[in-house]
Amino acid sequence: MLKVGVFGVGHLGKFHIANWKEIEQAQIVGFYDPNNEHAAEVISQYQIKRFTDPEKLMDAVDIVDIVTPTDQHYSVCMQALRKGKHVFVEKPLAHTIQEGRDIVNTVREANVKLQVGHVERFNPAFLAVKEMAIQPMFIEVHRLAQFNPRGTEVSVILDLMIHDIDIILSIVKSDVKNISASGVAVITDTPDIANVRIEFNNGCVANLTSSRISMKKMRKMRMFQKDAYIGVDFLQKKAEVIKLKQPSDEKVFSFDLETPNGKKTIAIANPEIAGNNAIKAELTAFVDSILQHKPTIVSEIDGFLAMEVAHQILDKINHTNILV
Repeated sequence: MLKVGVFGVGHLGKFHIANWKEIEQAQIVGFYDPNNEHAAEVISQYQIKRFTDPEKLMDAVDIVDIVTPTDQHYSVCMQALRKGKHVFVEKPLAHTIQEGRDIVNTVREANVKLQVGHVERFNPAFLAVKEMAIQPMFIEVHRLAQFNPRGTEVSVILDLMIHDIDIILSIVKSDVKNISASGVAVITDTPDIANVRIEFNNGCVANLTSSRISMKKMRKMRMFQKDAYIGVDFLQKKAEVIKLKQPSDEKVFSFDLETPNGKKTIAIANPEIAGNNAIKAELTAFVDSILQHKPTIVSEIDGFLAMEVAHQILDKINHTNILV
């Protein structure tokens, strides 16, 4: 049984607590949060002990779950790692690139497990297609959200777009060649809406649009590759695949299409989506990686690479805005 301490019990932290309580191999020892209102809510709802000394909580657990604001990730991570604790930290990994590097190096020295909370990796719609032969040459992403003051201590790049950056980097096995970006700070002091083009060395191009001032919600990714189109709706938890029909595609809907190269048979499939709780799935996977001594699904390296690209995007936006 792994003992867990949760640091930060705001909106997302409460979801973490609810899911930790359902994982058999884990036991919540307590939580730390300086906000008395948040603490009172958690004590009342979950009957969990509040620690007022973060070090005492760390000393009492095997896993430190960090759900604090981003600018606090580094200090809590480093304290936990130096104590030899396994760490689950919400995305982004850290506030600055140097902080991210320090965390990556310290994880290696501490010989513990660290997982970054890129929860969309566990979205059932993505899981339904990720085992397919995905080799996209063009990716289009729209992630739109209605404005919420929560999370605005960072830009829309580090708040929303980083989800898609992580997914894309996990799919496109190639280094980034070039980034073009534009963004506008509409309500907050950092970009609230941004459009980004990422070019990879293997020829793949990804266009990403993220906004946290939209009138409607949308979380869609479209991937185009030779002989196939793959669409993932992270919000509605749906997926569709349109491709040239193969002999194994007997049970899918298909139709014939006349092309300059002759008749092609097109197959349309909606992969079965298994119902799952993505937060519980990522926390369970982290526990399994510890107990089974295997790599975490979203490692500190993955988290660092995603935030590295995110910061390159921010640099491009800042440079463009200065020129304007």
